[in-house]
Amino acid sequence: MKVVTQVKLLPVSAQDADAPAATLRACNRAANHASSVAFARNLKRRNTRQRAVYREDAAQPFDDRILTWNLDARTVSIWTVAGRIKHVPFVCSRQAVELLAPREGESDLVMRDGMFFLIATVDVPEPEACEPVGFLGVDTGTVTIATTSDGEIMAGRGLDHHRRRHRDLRQKLRKKRTKSAKRTLKRLRRREARHAPNTNHIIAKQLVTTAERTSRGIVLEDLSRIRQRVTARKDQRTRLHSWAFARLGTFVEYKARRAGVPVLFVDPRDTSRQCSECRHTHRANRVPQARFVCRSCGTVLHADHNGSRNIAHRGDAVWKRGAVNRPRTGAS
Repeated sequence: MKVVTQVKLLPVSAQDADAPAATLRACNRAANHASSVAFARNLKRRNTRQRAVYREDAAQPFDDRILTWNLDARTVSIWTVAGRIKHVPFVCSRQAVELLAPREGESDLVMRDGMFFLIATVDVPEPEACEPVGFLGVDTGTVTIATTSDGEIMAGRGLDHHRRRHRDLRQKLRKKRTKSAKRTLKRLRRREARHAPNTNHIIAKQLVTTAERTSRGIVLEDLSRIRQRVTARKDQRTRLHSWAFARLGTFVEYKARRAGVPVLFVDPRDTSRQCSECRHTHRANRVPQARFVCRSCGTVLHADHNGSRNIAHRGDAVWKRGAVNRPRTGAS
């Protein structure tokens, strides 16, 4: 399977920093020129036409002829419009270095807020998915990001508070309309954009570690097109549309594949209204948001815990029916 890893370059001089930036601008100006010529000449073939407009500092690919890595010294050598710059230091985690060791092919040079990064896609071996002894159900939502069938509730309030605080701060800064306010807005936007994926990465790692330790698979809700299927009240719309529904599932899926943990996606309909003990399904079972009370057998549970147990049951049923390509992971 393919995994993307990133390192941060640390140019040792102003020249070393200016040359990559000038290279990105030159590459993208050339790309824009080629795009305009292709459009003017009505070149419609995919290989000869590019109608999109490039940013001056957009990312550019560098192959092994014009960018070489020295992982032992933690440096790279890169061709620029000012010639080849050698021994440019980079920093990254130990895990990133281990991933980069067998890599071949292109790496993308990216400039972000005046800093340079190299992003490389590497192939890592993918183990066969194990035969699970059960499944860990995961109920996802906007109030609590993830609740497992073991009863563990992950994040939710902290991330929601973070978003509300940033939203209120953005509104105040927009009203000021000063240059410093605009700079702060830009910085906050990037910080918030990093915060949510980082939270999802942490949760995904916890879920996969738990499943791997207990020899279980993971079952998630199939939430594709959830925004089109759900009608939210006005006061819930911001939360609904700012939640990255698919991202957590994507993170769980690729981390699970690397660990050999099967992942299934099941239909989420009525998981919040069905009793995970007696399977009685009724709207009246779910009166308050956080509490589930079965009108048939009297079972009382946290609503998300009950939903995650139902998801685990459905995943187990799907696996036993053989509606999954084994031994590989995948969606139902």
